[in-house]
Amino acid sequence: MAEKYQRFDPAAYVKPEGDVRGLLRAAAEEDQGDGAVIRSVLKHIAQTQNMSALARDTGLNRGNLYEALSEDGNPTLSTLLKLAGALGLRLRLESVEEQTLTRTQQ
Repeated sequence: MAEKYQRFDPAAYVKPEGDVRGLLRAAAEEDQGDGAVIRSVLKHIAQTQNMSALARDTGLNRGNLYEALSEDGNPTLSTLLKLAGALGLRLRLESVEEQTLTRTQQ
């Protein structure tokens, strides 16, 4: 019997605000420093929203928004701040705990 696969659509699973926060927290912890994981998660979160409304709220057009969040995208800090605000989020920098520093230096 042949197996059937369906394309994974995170928009079907990331609905409540708590899911969004948890997904972003996990992405920030798992990102290798190039922003790829965070960008990918932001793209999936944005896709759970109305992209036209997000474009309007960020002042960007939909094409630029999709491009910035694409696999090859490299969104500017300004774009990230606008997107976070439109999603009801806030970017926050915090100090790295000593334990995390020790673990990454090994």
